[in-house]
Amino acid sequence: MKFTILTTALVMAGYATAVPMVNPNSFSDGGYVAPLYAPMEAEAVRGSYIVVLKNNLSVQQVENHAEWISSMSAAYSFNNGGDYLDGTNEQGINHVYEMPSFKGYSGKFDKKLLDAIRQSDEVAYVEEDSVVYASELQRGAPWGLARISTRNRLSLRNFNKYNYDANSAGEGVKVYVIDTGINIDHVDLEGRAIWGKTIPKNDEDVDGNGHGSHCSGTIGGKKYGVAKKSIPVAVKVLASNGSGSMSDVVKGVDWATSDFLKDKKAALQSGKKFKGSAANMSLGGGKSPSLDATVNGAVDAGLVFAVAAGNDNKDACGYSPARAEKAITVGASTIFDERAYFSNFGKCVDVFAPGLNIESIWNTNKRATNTISGTSMASPHVAGLAAYLLALSEPGTTPKEIKKQLLELSTPNVFKDLPKDTPNLLIYNGFE
Repeated sequence: MKFTILTTALVMAGYATAVPMVNPNSFSDGGYVAPLYAPMEAEAVRGSYIVVLKNNLSVQQVENHAEWISSMSAAYSFNNGGDYLDGTNEQGINHVYEMPSFKGYSGKFDKKLLDAIRQSDEVAYVEEDSVVYASELQRGAPWGLARISTRNRLSLRNFNKYNYDANSAGEGVKVYVIDTGINIDHVDLEGRAIWGKTIPKNDEDVDGNGHGSHCSGTIGGKKYGVAKKSIPVAVKVLASNGSGSMSDVVKGVDWATSDFLKDKKAALQSGKKFKGSAANMSLGGGKSPSLDATVNGAVDAGLVFAVAAGNDNKDACGYSPARAEKAITVGASTIFDERAYFSNFGKCVDVFAPGLNIESIWNTNKRATNTISGTSMASPHVAGLAAYLLALSEPGTTPKEIKKQLLELSTPNVFKDLPKDTPNLLIYNGFE
């Protein structure tokens, strides 16, 4: 999915005289038009947009801007039939992003209101909403945990042995699984997993797909998990078919960040040590400035973020959130220490982790398992390892420090014939 900048003429007729503007001084003298990014190869969510505000705005300015949009939306009744979305006349803000370093909102706006938004000096850019998919490939057998706990290539001697610090194992560390949900009743999760938030409207608090459950098992399952005492948190942003909107994904990151900050504040107020939290996002699409900015903002707020590099055997720098510079972007490796044939590559990849034929829990019942492949399966190994390292670290350790430690621990020069500028690193937990 590629994005391009579009420019359109502003249409203000019908607004200036009929609608009370809360912040009329936010408009330029006619020269400023915020960029509009639109998906060229992905499916757009017609009439739905993500509006990113400038970072220097105060809380009051953001509130005034949102009030202005609400006033505009309420005062203007759309009546152009099917020209807007699915023919409905509903428009306005449906979510305000409240992260410290990412300010904005998403909503449904007709062309006139969108043009008015883009003329505001407070708007950095607007992105048309688009469809996002989870990624998985094929079936096979488990082996990943053994590989990340040894420096050497797997053999008959060690292919099923996972060495780790059982006294820690990520105990008490939340890992937000931003995906299709989690089968929180699965026996391998031992009652530790919790349901955090369901973002899509009118959707159930269940994983109807299996993808998110599989990721959570790799992160924190008793048998299948890297951090066996961590707390997987379901943040459902994708539907049962494995797809969802970019704006809902951004909402999910926003919710996870807010929940993390709430936990941190509560721990500090009670005098308890706060180990930190991690997040995993095994999904993505083409370039999305808003998703990249949201993930980077979450890291700035203190969340360690692992993201999948993508499964198209292409440069990961063409994909979001894989190209988010502050996240840990993960490519997929095989049991034979090769780059998986589908794994994206390039300088935007930080490290590789097992991603071919990975067994983990599934959504169909309390004991269900499945073996699937993808960078979606590689990323949870890193999210689990991040939780493992956080539990062993001093309180206050930053995401930047965890990323540095994780990359320094990784085994170098494992792979042969990697594409140019691709880091030759395979994750390692440092316990052997």
